Amino acid sequence: MCAEYTTFGLAPAMRAGGVRTDGGYQVHRDFVDFIVDGRPLLFRLSDLDAVSPLASDVPPSIFTAQVRSLLLESPAPLPGGRYVVYGCPECEDLACGAVTAVIRRDGEDFIWRDFAWQTDEHADLELNGYHGIGPFRFRGAEYRAALSALLNGSAPDTRRRVLLIGARVAVLAKLAAALRTIGVGADIAHDADHVPADELRGYGAVAFGRGTGERERAAVRRAFERAEVPVAYVDGLAPIVPLLVAQIEHALDGSPLERRRLTGLTATGGEADVEVTSACRVTLTAYRLDRLSRTHTHEIFDGVLEPGRHRIALDTKAVKGQSFLVARTATSVLVTVVAS
Repeated sequence: MCAEYTTFGLAPAMRAGGVRTDGGYQVHRDFVDFIVDGRPLLFRLSDLDAVSPLASDVPPSIFTAQVRSLLLESPAPLPGGRYVVYGCPECEDLACGAVTAVIRRDGEDFIWRDFAWQTDEHADLELNGYHGIGPFRFRGAEYRAALSALLNGSAPDTRRRVLLIGARVAVLAKLAAALRTIGVGADIAHDADHVPADELRGYGAVAFGRGTGERERAAVRRAFERAEVPVAYVDGLAPIVPLLVAQIEHALDGSPLERRRLTGLTATGGEADVEVTSACRVTLTAYRLDRLSRTHTHEIFDGVLEPGRHRIALDTKAVKGQSFLVARTATSVLVTVVAS
């Protein structure tokens, strides 16, 4: 029995999508994460690529059922009073593996305990238990208020559409196709003039092509300001689709800095400086265009980093000339120009 209380909250989170170097795609997923003692619970699970059951792209009836399940208004979906806390972001199939926990009432309080990695109906706590996590005791009023807010329209607004502004239609078409493949809606336009405010509210970011002039950029910004729609603006670094996707994914991340795993990225010709807030897998990928505008891609690093700042050597052949570096975790993306 855990005697001390732990605070419970919810916050928007995302599983960052992207274009892989092998030509595959990683799907973008927006979800609501559990905030335990002011920190995302997902971050306590080290290198885990997963989303909570409270994903924004599930049908409303299923979303509501998930919320009511966590409120214990319906029977546990797994034996032993176990509930899925995080599941596979691609298919949400238990066979792919999921983090589960026993959730039960103790008077007015809610208790989460016996966290485990589970791939079938029964959890093996001795073999697959997360022994260093929990149990957590949440005050009933706080717990119910946070989850009930998702049922009464108080859930955080997540907008996953992007407006692409520019004249290079071929590049923008490829970018839009890549974004749609990973689950982010994208529209192409020359400007935002005469677009109704209700339509502009559907966008979370605006990406400008490199050929877009300052007058056109200012006009787009004024259109969104008149509509009172706050959006993130992205200045495309180069006509490289995976790089542009990474920039847009970073722009769509509305979480506060203290709730991100990846918080810093700088690079010179010789090394990259990466900062993470919790143990997680980090990949570094370098992109550059040669004189014939051909894209060159190099995998620089792929490994688990502990919390703190890390210096990673760069292959000077991979970052010669004008190059760009993309750092990724399961939930965060950062992009930087490699300084010479």
